[in-house]
Amino acid sequence: MNARRLAFKTLYDIERNKNYSNISINKNFKDIDISDQEKGLATELIYGVIENKYYLNYIIDKLSKIKSKKMSTYVKISLWLGIYQILFLDSIKDHAAVNESVALIKKYDKKSSGFVNAILRNVIRNKENIMEIDKKDIVEYLSIKYSYNQWLIRKWIEEFGQEFTEDLLEANSEKPNLYIRSNTLKINRDELINKLREQGIDCSKVNGIDEAIMVKNLKNIENNKLFKEGYFTVQDISSMLVGKVANPKEEKLVLDVCSAPGGKTTHLGTIMKNTGQVISRDIFDHKLKLINNTVKRLGLKNIKVENFDALNIDENSIDKFDYVICDVPCSGMGIIKRKPEIKFKKEEEIKDLPIIQKKILNNASKYVKLGGNLIYSTCTIHDEENINVVKEFLNVNDNFELVPIDEVNVDLDNQDKGYIKIYPNIHGMDGFFIAKLKRVR
Repeated sequence: MNARRLAFKTLYDIERNKNYSNISINKNFKDIDISDQEKGLATELIYGVIENKYYLNYIIDKLSKIKSKKMSTYVKISLWLGIYQILFLDSIKDHAAVNESVALIKKYDKKSSGFVNAILRNVIRNKENIMEIDKKDIVEYLSIKYSYNQWLIRKWIEEFGQEFTEDLLEANSEKPNLYIRSNTLKINRDELINKLREQGIDCSKVNGIDEAIMVKNLKNIENNKLFKEGYFTVQDISSMLVGKVANPKEEKLVLDVCSAPGGKTTHLGTIMKNTGQVISRDIFDHKLKLINNTVKRLGLKNIKVENFDALNIDENSIDKFDYVICDVPCSGMGIIKRKPEIKFKKEEEIKDLPIIQKKILNNASKYVKLGGNLIYSTCTIHDEENINVVKEFLNVNDNFELVPIDEVNVDLDNQDKGYIKIYPNIHGMDGFFIAKLKRVR
């Protein structure tokens, strides 16, 4: 198995089974005998193709009588891989990209090898002008250039303006940074940085979040000695802000109603210094197992993991909790950099989300004690899933109000009003929304 075959196999799995790339990569990269360098190239090819899918189809359609949507999945993937290498990867020679793509298609669809060869040689011949896109229609132009569903580009231009949208698209196409959270129950950040540097890992502090570290060249995380010993866990900084905003006091009772994969739950348990209790709930057994494994690895004793659906009411939890965290299912439009397939979602796929979000928030609010806090968060940038949900909730629940967020300094325009809007192009982190509500009567 070489890098291109691994990339081909994974892309086929993503296309045919509609899997998220990170899940498919974890599955297909498991237990294979291949060097880190080859794994790195395969990963680059997979994400490169997904991130540029519409653009690659646009180029295929310019050069081929048979349009990309009529092609078999095998042919399309071998062309995507070849074109991506020729046009985007300077480190790979053109002839190698052609030969490898032709070799791949021969394994799956021998009679199409001449066709793939001809198209790719045509790409090389027309390299100078093939990448040009007609700018006549700005929505279509941006949709092809950045490979997004057109409805999303149109929506963003209407909501944020063209300049902001182009900045956002550019920010979303950058490689995501990897962040880890030091487990302050076992080690402080400076000590962890020293230990990581001893392993040759390039790392630096993140301003404003005292547990956060940005790491550059941390490979095979699950096999890392420091990870196994529970000195750190992987979590994005936007997600860490939820724990910071909640800021639960020691010995308190906390409920996290949609807790998988467990980053926020374990952060809350750590902030409380292993005192009190965090009830961590989700509905999928494999996700609950994942949370339990992290809890155990980090040495947390104050977390109880339960299978419970946030869309149902738990009579035993009413008026019981000091803090309730409500990180609801959302469209994920703030984390496109990490899950590029989100760009291809259809509008109807996400239109019913606010109904689910309102129901979960409403249920979660019933578990908050008088004087307790309710945190609502998403990893999207759409108001209809964020501030609009909160405002609608407040219209019918006058026993809650938004309270100023003074635990962090991120969104100075809004946080004194009780919420934070985070955009990748402004804040340099995953797009997120966090609102802090207090039960006042």
